[in-house]
Amino acid sequence: VQLQAYGGGLVQAGGSLRLSCAAYGSIFGTNRRSWYRQAPGKERELVAIMTNGELPNYADSAKGRFTISTDNAKNMVYLQMNSLKPEDTAVYYCNANTRTTYYSNFMDYWGKGTLVTVSS
Repeated sequence: VQLQAYGGGLVQAGGSLRLSCAAYGSIFGTNRRSWYRQAPGKERELVAIMTNGELPNYADSAKGRFTISTDNAKNMVYLQMNSLKPEDTAVYYCNANTRTTYYSNFMDYWGKGTLVTVSS
């Protein structure tokens, strides 16, 4: 399973970006999809997560500004980011907890990340 995130770029503070993440490969089912980010010099942190059958959860810093959504038929996950702030600058990674067959365990897969830079 491979994940590819895209949609990052340079945006001014107050602007918006929509990140997309496509999953490729032998995918039998996905339990949850999420977005993480890692700013320079900081640890990777959870931004938003969507688990099947549950409401999405967001980091406090993302609440009210970011929206995670999925298209399970297309194995896609999105992150709509509004009212961006300079502190949102980071590499954003998508994650999928996926199994490749009915008998296999769910495993975490990561995309390579897409850079979001918010200028003040």
